[in-house]
Amino acid sequence: MRTKIHNAMTVDVEDWFQVSVLRKAIDYKDWEKQEIRILPSICRILDLFERHQVTATFFVLGWIAERFPEIVRTIQKYGHEIGSHGYAHRIIYEHSRDEFVADLARSIEVLQSITGEKVVYYRAPSFSITHKTMWALEELANHGIIYDSSIFPIKHDIGGMPEMPRSPFYLILQNGLRLNEFPLSTLRLWRENIPISGGGYLRLLPYWFIRRGIKKNNDEGIPVVLYFHPWELDTEQPKIKLSRLSKFRHYTNIDRTETRVRDLLTEFKFTSLGELCKMNPIERRWPEFAIDTNKRNLRRSNNQG
Repeated sequence: MRTKIHNAMTVDVEDWFQVSVLRKAIDYKDWEKQEIRILPSICRILDLFERHQVTATFFVLGWIAERFPEIVRTIQKYGHEIGSHGYAHRIIYEHSRDEFVADLARSIEVLQSITGEKVVYYRAPSFSITHKTMWALEELANHGIIYDSSIFPIKHDIGGMPEMPRSPFYLILQNGLRLNEFPLSTLRLWRENIPISGGGYLRLLPYWFIRRGIKKNNDEGIPVVLYFHPWELDTEQPKIKLSRLSKFRHYTNIDRTETRVRDLLTEFKFTSLGELCKMNPIERRWPEFAIDTNKRNLRRSNNQG
């Protein structure tokens, strides 16, 4: 039986060789040499969403969009929202602020030239907006981003800020601009935030646990933000030699991804980030926080209308 609250469905559009866990095995300069396998998976995802009458937000890598604009046009044709996932899938804190700005601007320019629409959605590669890179939030707002989904309130080896709010919130930045932030979803257990929102967690965790986590969030009035990647539907992708842990995280249960997404679409209600903002199913104003990017902290705003 479906719950009443709507959750957010998102897709990070990148191919098998562009994921962060492979960045040391396959250098950026060698991307052009790799087999492109993303199109069949995109078609399967679009068909799945159409059958369940779900609108989603697709965060598209600029590198993919520039070389395969028909992918972006097809996603747009099906009525989905197009956002930026950066251009070259760079971990933000491994590069300078200027490099981040150049990467962001390039991705936005590519996407807008294809869609003819302003890009207002963004997700950082591997959720790499951390305490070291909180300045990136200001740069997002400076470049017209209104909806961000880069913060993961967990402890993680690449990204993660566990003390951040677990539900959607507004960010008031030092430059006076504002972002609607959609953190990736977690379940609060044993004083820890346990990730339930997609990617490897969608493949590795028991389905009953993911289901419980979504239901618990929804019962508390919190919409879940779910994500997955086209390569997670590709069981025939090339296998790269990795450490035992990375191999487990990257390849395990890829054959279950599509089934699990389909089951979740059947049991829960999903929509895009933009539509979720319009619906505002929480029936109360989302909390507002002021952010100090120099001190790298967050505080509850007194300006609660």
